[in-house]
Amino acid sequence: MALNTSLPVLIVDDYQTMLRIIRNLLKQIGFNDVDEAKDGSEALGKLKEKKYGLVISDWNMAPMTGFELLQKVRADAELSALPFIMITAEAKTENVVAAKQAGVNNYIVKPFNAETLRSKIAAVLGE
Repeated sequence: MALNTSLPVLIVDDYQTMLRIIRNLLKQIGFNDVDEAKDGSEALGKLKEKKYGLVISDWNMAPMTGFELLQKVRADAELSALPFIMITAEAKTENVVAAKQAGVNNYIVKPFNAETLRSKIAAVLGE
């Protein structure tokens, strides 16, 4: 079974360049329905308006971090099952553990390429 690339994806990062990089990588894999948010609060607003199949969020953002966004998504009855992948520059063990306990589906450490992104998404969505 191939990866379902028709799913709408929300990418969340406060760094415009990173949003562009992730969007391009997603396009290489075949995802074309991609929306962007600059922080957790903007992302939450978008999640309420549209049904997404996947969230890919940076960890370090202000005012709401990716970790806080993950906690809010998991606490929301309508969003709690939403596949969520966290991106971070630091692979600190305590962060990975905290994210796992908070219900993250997968974790990507920067820098990464299309193949890494694809395999992480495939692990979450199932091929």
